[in-house]
Amino acid sequence: MSDDRSVVDMDPDVARRLFEEGAFLVLLGVPQGTELGIDCKSWQVGPRFKGVKMIPPGLHFLHYCSVNRPSHGGEIGPKTGLFVTLKPREILLAHWDPKEEDLDFSASQNEEEVSRIRDNLKELDTSLGPYPYEVMRKWVSLTDRLSHEVAMNLQPLSGRICAFSDVVPEIQFRHTEDRAEQPRNDTACQSMKEGLDKLPRMKQREGTELRFSAIPEKMYPPGATPAEITRCSLDLSYALDTVLQNYELRPLDLLGELQFAFVCFILGNVYEGFEHWKSLLTLLCRSEETMRKRKELYLGLIAVLYHQLGEVPPDFFVDIVSQNNFLTSTLQDFFQYVGGPGVDGSLRKRAEKFKAHLTKKFCWDFDADLDDCAPVVVELPEGFSVD
Repeated sequence: MSDDRSVVDMDPDVARRLFEEGAFLVLLGVPQGTELGIDCKSWQVGPRFKGVKMIPPGLHFLHYCSVNRPSHGGEIGPKTGLFVTLKPREILLAHWDPKEEDLDFSASQNEEEVSRIRDNLKELDTSLGPYPYEVMRKWVSLTDRLSHEVAMNLQPLSGRICAFSDVVPEIQFRHTEDRAEQPRNDTACQSMKEGLDKLPRMKQREGTELRFSAIPEKMYPPGATPAEITRCSLDLSYALDTVLQNYELRPLDLLGELQFAFVCFILGNVYEGFEHWKSLLTLLCRSEETMRKRKELYLGLIAVLYHQLGEVPPDFFVDIVSQNNFLTSTLQDFFQYVGGPGVDGSLRKRAEKFKAHLTKKFCWDFDADLDDCAPVVVELPEGFSVD
């Protein structure tokens, strides 16, 4: 990570401004070969690497994978990431902890050490890779609704977003008699269920959980009549309003949570992020009443989805087993509801443009039979291209 071509290709005024106002990530002791990235780009760390310079102030996602020594196979471990917010000319300092195979940022609290680093920035300069300015526009488009406050509230208390969950047994067997009471697993299992029942029940280690908004288990209010249950199951506005209570003062911050979940999955390899993204999108797209009340929320949703869907291949959302495209069926409902009575005209027009864009880009047909579960694809004439 010593290539300065992004600096050479950069507009001189922008380069000068970043030199003057950009922040620094000084990462000392990171082993050679470690896969490390910031925002939408990653590299393999070289022998002289000591961090990243010229970082635009604001919110960023630092992610990395530890690597075993060649003598141990050179295997790359699961990805770890964290959101950080950097101020102009700030120096965020971390040392690599070989025992934990992780970055230790406690040195950033040592004003004397940070001051010493600042005084030696000229000597460090050739070992600091420039921020990948060419991906900054993409990064901003994926996080423009995500504030520092929302990111910190959603990030685990441990400060690390891990691709693999850190799990521990639900029951801690501290005494021999505790283990004796558990089902024995020294006999052959007659079924998969029996085998699973014999395994210890696990839970995520406290403090490592992503703190997403809870999606209601029941989509209807307590004491609802059968008619209300039916209505709330078709129009998910009640469940969406329940989630929006987390953002009572700033409801559009829910779009920030949608972006946070997407980044965790796309850049952090966290599958839980993808599942939460789908859950939030389902609530937003199938809430007809809320659509009529919250025009700005849905104008923002269209903009967020426009940029997110530009980062995935067309068949990304097709379930391998059922061949059902989650996104086409979800957006099909959205376009149906947004065209209904009582929806703001500017929102309806924006949705129509978005629908046309997706139809052209992905060849998805949103006007097919709503009950058809087969993949929905537009048939194009031979030799016709949408590129």
